Amino acid sequence: MFKRTLFSLSLAMLIFGQMYAQGASFGPQVGYQKARDADKGNVIGGAALRIKLNPVIGFEGAINYRQEKYANEALTVRSWPIMLTGLIYPTSIIYGAIGFGWYNTSFDYNQNLSGYQDIEDKTIQKVGWHFGAGVDLPVGPASNFTADIRYVFLNYNFSGIPGSGELNSNFYVVTVGYLVAL
Repeated sequence: MFKRTLFSLSLAMLIFGQMYAQGASFGPQVGYQKARDADKGNVIGGAALRIKLNPVIGFEGAINYRQEKYANEALTVRSWPIMLTGLIYPTSIIYGAIGFGWYNTSFDYNQNLSGYQDIEDKTIQKVGWHFGAGVDLPVGPASNFTADIRYVFLNYNFSGIPGSGELNSNFYVVTVGYLVAL
């Protein structure tokens, strides 16, 4: 028990000490996302917390809201993704990103359309993963401007939509953010 407690305390000190030394930042982000088979792209918004453990490795946690329509607006998909992303900085301002997200998603069917009256709305949770790249530009001593593009693999099951056998819900997202040091 003592060894486990000592290990946990040491790990916490290492993580929080590095977080303080390298920096943690928080702020809003906004972006544009478009699923391959969605009717059109949409604006997303949310917030991000970024922690750099050292000059090469960092992490980002983010929560956003997004909405998209499929099958000529017969289906509206709303989701609140909570994403965790590992960041690798080959230079001080350019990073690669890879991570996963938990998507709490609502499927709202337009019951006013023919063929959709008997389909019930539903909410599901799904895990997807993403990769991408971006830039992290300092704006003064205590803030950064961020911009990145990510591709998200998130295959929803659209079996309830007549004629939707091949709809693809994977998407790309371009975001910009303004993060302030904590």
